[in-house]
Amino acid sequence: MGPPEKSIAAEKQIHSLGRVLQQLREEDNVEVLIETTIAYIREHFDYQLIWIALYDRLNHTLFGKGGITPTRESNFLYQRLVLSPGDLLEQVVIEQRPLGLADLRVEHRAETLKEVAKKFKIQGTVILPIRYRDRCLGLVLLGSQNWGFLLGGDAKARLSIVLAELGAVLYQYEIDLQQKQAKRIDEPLLRLLDSLRSLTNFEEKLETVVEATHQFVAPSRTNIYWFQREGRSFWCRTSNQQVNPSRNAAAPGQPPLGISAQDLTEFYYALAVNQIVWIGESRSSLNTHVTGKLLQRLRVRSLLAAPIICQKDLLGFLAVEGYQSRIWTDADKNFIQSAAGFISLTAPTENMEATISQIRADAQLTSQVAQAIYGEHDLQQVLHICAQRVLERLASTRFLLLRYDPDQNHYQILHQSQLANRRPLAYTLNALKDLDRQLLQRATEAVEIENLDDDLRFFNWRPFFSENGVHSLLICNCAQGSSPTALVVVAHERYRSWTNLEKELLWIVSQQVGVIVRQWQLQGNNEQQKTILQSFQQCLDILGQNQNQTTQTGEYLLERTALQQIAAVVNCPLAIMLSWSPGDDRATIIPGLVSNEGFEVVVNTSIPIHTEALIQWTISQESYLSLTIDDLPPPTRNWLSGYDIGQILLIGLRTYTYSQPTSVVILADHRQRYWSEQSLSAAETLVFQLAWLQRQQDITQLLAATTKDLQQLNWYKHRSLEEIYKATTPLIAQINDLAINAPENKDKRTQPILRQLEQTTAAIAHLLQHEQWELQVKWETVPIASLLKRAIARLDNLLKQNKLWIGVHGLGSSDANQDSNKTATDLHNTQTLADRSAMAIAGDMVKVELLLHELLLTACHRSPSGGRVDIWCRRLQEGMVDISITDNGEIAPQILAELNQTQPKDVLAVSSLDKPPGLHLLICKNFSRQMKGELNFYQLEDGRIVSRLLLPLANS
Repeated sequence: MGPPEKSIAAEKQIHSLGRVLQQLREEDNVEVLIETTIAYIREHFDYQLIWIALYDRLNHTLFGKGGITPTRESNFLYQRLVLSPGDLLEQVVIEQRPLGLADLRVEHRAETLKEVAKKFKIQGTVILPIRYRDRCLGLVLLGSQNWGFLLGGDAKARLSIVLAELGAVLYQYEIDLQQKQAKRIDEPLLRLLDSLRSLTNFEEKLETVVEATHQFVAPSRTNIYWFQREGRSFWCRTSNQQVNPSRNAAAPGQPPLGISAQDLTEFYYALAVNQIVWIGESRSSLNTHVTGKLLQRLRVRSLLAAPIICQKDLLGFLAVEGYQSRIWTDADKNFIQSAAGFISLTAPTENMEATISQIRADAQLTSQVAQAIYGEHDLQQVLHICAQRVLERLASTRFLLLRYDPDQNHYQILHQSQLANRRPLAYTLNALKDLDRQLLQRATEAVEIENLDDDLRFFNWRPFFSENGVHSLLICNCAQGSSPTALVVVAHERYRSWTNLEKELLWIVSQQVGVIVRQWQLQGNNEQQKTILQSFQQCLDILGQNQNQTTQTGEYLLERTALQQIAAVVNCPLAIMLSWSPGDDRATIIPGLVSNEGFEVVVNTSIPIHTEALIQWTISQESYLSLTIDDLPPPTRNWLSGYDIGQILLIGLRTYTYSQPTSVVILADHRQRYWSEQSLSAAETLVFQLAWLQRQQDITQLLAATTKDLQQLNWYKHRSLEEIYKATTPLIAQINDLAINAPENKDKRTQPILRQLEQTTAAIAHLLQHEQWELQVKWETVPIASLLKRAIARLDNLLKQNKLWIGVHGLGSSDANQDSNKTATDLHNTQTLADRSAMAIAGDMVKVELLLHELLLTACHRSPSGGRVDIWCRRLQEGMVDISITDNGEIAPQILAELNQTQPKDVLAVSSLDKPPGLHLLICKNFSRQMKGELNFYQLEDGRIVSRLLLPLANS
């Protein structure tokens, strides 16, 4: 029968829980709600002490609402308890979690509860919060005379459900009460609005607002503070108490006359962004430090302030102040904010005529500036007039027009005006930080700095302005949306702020001033372009006037003058050059311009090309290279030793992009220098021009020297041939005379030798007569077989010495048995005699024979001993004959690559074709073109070297 009884008891608990929840939902009287909850707890829970208290969060206080005690004494049940930090009840309120105590009598964190526990002999205690969502509305204290008496799981669940429902009903009751209270401010505000409509005097309106606010909120005093922009301070303009404006400090019982925004920055900026400031009991919308200073300055303990803002300008604030700590209700905040709004609406009418007059004057000022800019006036005079009017209108100390100099990476003062008793500024300002630059680029109005000492914007300008006594700024970018290259700055020596109307005026003026700056920039660009063009012309003139002198003296006159011109255009104090010739391992320093001791260079230093960082860095770049002195390794700083050197620009002397430079131009300036795009472009163009001029000079010198050497060699060989001819001719004549006079001296063996001598002297005579300084090409028909026969015959001794075999392929059998001087000439019968008669070329027989001889000689020299050289002959369809010579020798890959190079050869570059055997092969290649043929060299896959000569056929 046990289980059925349990089921009946549980069912009764559920029914009882349902009834109490229904009662709580349907009841709207707080007292009845509390009594219903107490009755339920008393009926279903065995506790001798039950206490329910509601929490007043504004005053941080618990108000007892009833309960039961063992002795039925009710004084404790309805008392008011002020919560203090560390209190046991405050812990439950703040943490919103149940708390269990085994013996309340020994608890030291709740003295009041401890006394009650001793009085009623309460030990085991449970304290539960009454909450809704994250808000605590009160608490329930359950005490037992037994030690450690706590709630069980089922009982705790039922009690939590009841307290949760009670919390929801109390929360809704509080919301309804607040709404009723909020509705009650409508009527006072409507009365205030009606009163303001009937008044015309602004001071009377302020007094009416103060009176209505003081009546509704009931503080200790109510004041209106007005903002004075110059000096950034608030002064008490209207109060419900008597104020004597002539005093610097208020007497006891009177409101203070001034509040400095400089000392209370957080309070000032909160009002400036239209936020209500409230300071109550243990709570504040400001941080603790500012709260203490503000209360001390006002000599109060609580404050509620609403800003008065008109057209985004802070005019002042309406304040209600209390001598005692106070928690401000939402109704208080709403009323004072609405009252401050009424003042904002009526404020423009105070000085309506003065405002209209000022707007007209501002429009006239901007119109006059525009007319002066677009008229034919002196721009400096226009700026002076504009600056004076702006200073007068904004009541400021200085007007500055700044222009960014990209070459020096700083802002220079383009124009300045100041009050009569101030000296002009003679400094430059550092370049802006990225954040400040982006701020100005995005700005659509003047950037205001009310307190330069505390503002982090334009931080790197702070020392400059502070040194000159400036504490507040207005800064405008003269070209909206563009990089801030021109700025208008209005400065004041006191902490102050400006109205939006004043900032709009300066913004319009700054955009007009931007037109002036752009005109100056265009003029400056034109002047710089003229300077660059003049520098180009001077370089060309110097080349024409001093090229021969430079060659003779060797003083690098061209390079020095060009470096000086580059330094003048780029405006830098140091310009030198590291120069070397192809094949050198050391570079020479050519000083162009070294303006002062701070840019010293050890000129007599020999620079190793392969280890010098500046040279290697430049070679690896296709364009210029910019770096700082900190990037240089110690060996470089040993000779580039000037202590003022900061920024360094390296430009290689190249005649085209991918060529290897033979010199490096080094430009240097102070550390703060910035190389602008225009400067870089001018420097690169001048260096490029210098590279071509230097190359032209080097080529001219090289060709002149080569021509001189060849002329001397040709003269010497020609005169030597003349002497040989002169000596040989008489000998031949004497031999012929002896043969005629003494026929017995004739010998069949000497006759061929004599004829050969006569032919040789005849060829020499033709050479001396017709080809002294220029080659002459005769067009003859030359059979290939006889041509090859004579060319091979010249190599007879070399073939025997190196045991070489020459095979000829592609000719007829008539030459098959040729074996001159035991040389192995292997002739294959691949064509008929008729075909052979057609295998003749057109050309100069002597020169073609020399060409074939040189190709065969080179092939024999590179062939190994006992090797073989093959000659392949075949007719091509294009009317050409192909004579290919193959051998198994070795040839330098560089020679082969340069012989087949299609691009024009760099005359100044070191080449393997400058000396034999490459030089001889190159001459043969050029000779073949004069013969209307072609000569190519390549290597087969099996390693054989091929010299392929194409010559025109005689009958083509």
